[in-house]
Amino acid sequence: MAHLAPLPREAVPEFRELFDHYASTRGFVPNSILTMSRRPAIAKAFMELNRAVLYEGTVPEELKMLVSLIASQAAGCRYCQAHMANLSSIYRASDAKIAAVWEFETSELFNEAERAALRLALKGATVPNEAGPQDFVELAKYFDDGEQVEIVATIALFGYLNRWNDTMATDLEERAARAAGRTLGPTGWDAGKHGARG
Repeated sequence: MAHLAPLPREAVPEFRELFDHYASTRGFVPNSILTMSRRPAIAKAFMELNRAVLYEGTVPEELKMLVSLIASQAAGCRYCQAHMANLSSIYRASDAKIAAVWEFETSELFNEAERAALRLALKGATVPNEAGPQDFVELAKYFDDGEQVEIVATIALFGYLNRWNDTMATDLEERAARAAGRTLGPTGWDAGKHGARG
């Protein structure tokens, strides 16, 4: 159970448009953001960073979602794993590919560019950080400097989110829980302390 309950949407009317966008693209407004909204400046800054990192640039959104998923798996945040399984599906990753993300090095579902990005995400999300020069040599074969910034920004964004949601024990929304159960459940995923409370 969450240490702080999410605010109701109507408690922060200044975010109505942003919340409507989350609801239309994801199917719900994340409890993490509703909880953050107790400090609107923090929530607003986060939502702007989230938009800039995940939805701008030239790295495909599907890959950014999978990078976020593997980073969240390395960090152990089941709330973020569920969210990124949901968003990976929304951005057209197949259920099989989402389920196989942990086996990206050997699975035929991933190409070499995806492997380079996912390898960096796995190493970059590990504590202590294991990313090194060779990871960037590989990344540079497929991604220009700006795209490398996007990938590292995606990993770093989830460093924040993983710590936020695991510390807060944020309650998992039903839609995200269903997506994770469908895609990651066969690999042993469960919601853990995040539950599935709607």
